[in-house]
Amino acid sequence: MKQVYPISIEGGMSRTGSYILMLEEPESGKRIPIVIGEHEAHAILIAKGMVPTGRPMTHKLMTDLMDNYGISLTSASIDRVADGIFYATLHTTDGFNNKDIDSRTTDAVTLALLCNAPLTVADSVLEECGTAAVPTQKVPEVQTIESLEQELRRCEETEDYERAAEIQEKIERMKSHD
Repeated sequence: MKQVYPISIEGGMSRTGSYILMLEEPESGKRIPIVIGEHEAHAILIAKGMVPTGRPMTHKLMTDLMDNYGISLTSASIDRVADGIFYATLHTTDGFNNKDIDSRTTDAVTLALLCNAPLTVADSVLEECGTAAVPTQKVPEVQTIESLEQELRRCEETEDYERAAEIQEKIERMKSHD
């Protein structure tokens, strides 16, 4: 197992609403792209502190429950990939008993971020899905509502109304999930 870090969530792919979660294993520099949905991307952004919420969202509720019952997330692992689907496990303890819980990969990433727990990936997954980072390629920054609003103002100033409408729609979707 190798520890990985979420380094970016790259914007929606056309009209499908899909995003790319990019994980990186720093020792080899390999990156693992994982296609995720809009809601999952939003949950990860919230966990990274990139999107504020007025009330606790589902993953925060889960960590609060774990805290109240004395359960800690010791790590989360991405164990295998089959037919393009990544499979993950949450590794927990209550101080006496260790339990492994099957998890969606996006939930494992989100909870690992919220709990400051290590996120690991099986060597076989890194070998099969990892790609070498292209040194000249700039990894896009995670988009926040604030950065989108700035981009919206630039589009309005340059009269790029079609792009402005797309950005406005994206902002409204992000705000509706708060």
